[in-house]
Amino acid sequence: MLTDQISDMFTRIRNAIKARKRTVDIPATNIKKEITRILFENHFISKYAFVDDGRQGVIKILLKYDEEQQNAIQGLKKISVPGRKVYRGVQSVPKVLGGLGIAIVSTSRGLLTDRQAREQHVGGEVIGMIW
Repeated sequence: MLTDQISDMFTRIRNAIKARKRTVDIPATNIKKEITRILFENHFISKYAFVDDGRQGVIKILLKYDEEQQNAIQGLKKISVPGRKVYRGVQSVPKVLGGLGIAIVSTSRGLLTDRQAREQHVGGEVIGMIW
């Protein structure tokens, strides 16, 4: 049985936030590692580490909360799904909440945020949005 790996990642993060957990463990793949790196670089998570468990490995993510216990991630939405891929050109790469969130775009230059894709003048598959 095949599952959507990125949807599974987003669901694990969403569930951990709702349960007020500080950390979440996600089975590692290369695309999940890149998404985690983007989340860290855009200040949506505090820390992350890749743990080799002898099989595929695990990504350990430390979620980011403020003083009022509000998480930095207010929402995660998967855009492209296995049955319906969503591609956008450079002119129509979506902006999330007027630039307050990010869209993750899979381009010929790797995974980029919507801002980076516009700067580099590339479009691609819109993986998801985080705000």
